[in-house]
Amino acid sequence: MDPSKLPFDADVMLQGLRPWVECESPTWDAAAVERMLDLACRDFALAGANIERIAGRGGFAGCVRARFPHPKQGAPGLLIAGHLDTVHPIGTLAQLPFRRDGSRCYGPGILDMKGGNYLSLEAVRQLQRAAIATPLPVTFLLTPDEEVGTPSTRDLIEAEAARNRYVLVPEPARGETGVVTGRYAIARFNLEAAGKPSHAGATLAAGRSAIREMARRIIEIDGMTTADCTFSVGIVHGGQWVNCVASHCTGEALSMAKRQADLDRGVERMLALSGTENEVTFTVTRGVTRPVWEPGEKTMALFETARRVARTLGIELTHSSAGGGSDGNFTGAMGIATLDGLGVRGDGAHTLQEHIEVESLAQRGRLMAGLLAVLE
Repeated sequence: MDPSKLPFDADVMLQGLRPWVECESPTWDAAAVERMLDLACRDFALAGANIERIAGRGGFAGCVRARFPHPKQGAPGLLIAGHLDTVHPIGTLAQLPFRRDGSRCYGPGILDMKGGNYLSLEAVRQLQRAAIATPLPVTFLLTPDEEVGTPSTRDLIEAEAARNRYVLVPEPARGETGVVTGRYAIARFNLEAAGKPSHAGATLAAGRSAIREMARRIIEIDGMTTADCTFSVGIVHGGQWVNCVASHCTGEALSMAKRQADLDRGVERMLALSGTENEVTFTVTRGVTRPVWEPGEKTMALFETARRVARTLGIELTHSSAGGGSDGNFTGAMGIATLDGLGVRGDGAHTLQEHIEVESLAQRGRLMAGLLAVLE
């Protein structure tokens, strides 16, 4: 099967993708993510998939498992793992509307990763129209919480991956021709400072500011960054009244390392920051963690198959390990053949400049279709 002959049309694909992008779906708004899942369910059902909704937990939206009918249904097959939540809050469309500007198209979540999920669905539809049967059954698992570390669905992803032979992750592409064959380890931390309140005007010296302590600790944490392990604080909440010394302040920090041992040492350093000084207690607790995914023999064999498919499209595919984290961390760390970064090309993920290169919808769609048609 020559995927270059499949009639992918990037302009038509963009029309189908637009409703997905304009359905804002920030992780913490479960109702909004459920609306996005509803849209996806309809498109997958129209393509002939058997749809299963899995209830959410912990305040998050649910999941969608979409299985396409296959003579080998139930046998280990192909899992396409994607998330439909984004980092963009409701209302972002006012600042980042869906719009095309030449070869680029902008919109919240269009790159990370609604575009990749949509081109994967289009790959299945193109194979169906061409009457090309996939050697293995194809399952999609669409999740609601990847952008906050996958706290509610990691077990579902790992369970579904264990039932399959390959995992394909259509997260954004790496550069012009790259895919991802490994991911760095990531740990999240919850920070809390507890001080002593007082009237900021009348009795300032009697108080012990939790905000001041948090500020001091942020500088300390950021200063722990090395070439082997990075640290950053990205969220801070504190205070209620400007005329009251703040007795409570919270935050969240992130650490990333290329090797698990480096991350483990980083975790120890973070947890060791807990303690009490000058009547202010600072507490660090560990949050969700993504294990390091190092490319093994199975993943590299999968990459070689993808590289052969890409060559039929005139593309010399490259690969690398990457930061940023994805649900491929989990499946790759399990030893399951996993290929990540199969989604669209673009830039500006998580910003108000998020965009895709429109033509990559068709280019990467053909690559995905070619993989689905040859993996066995």
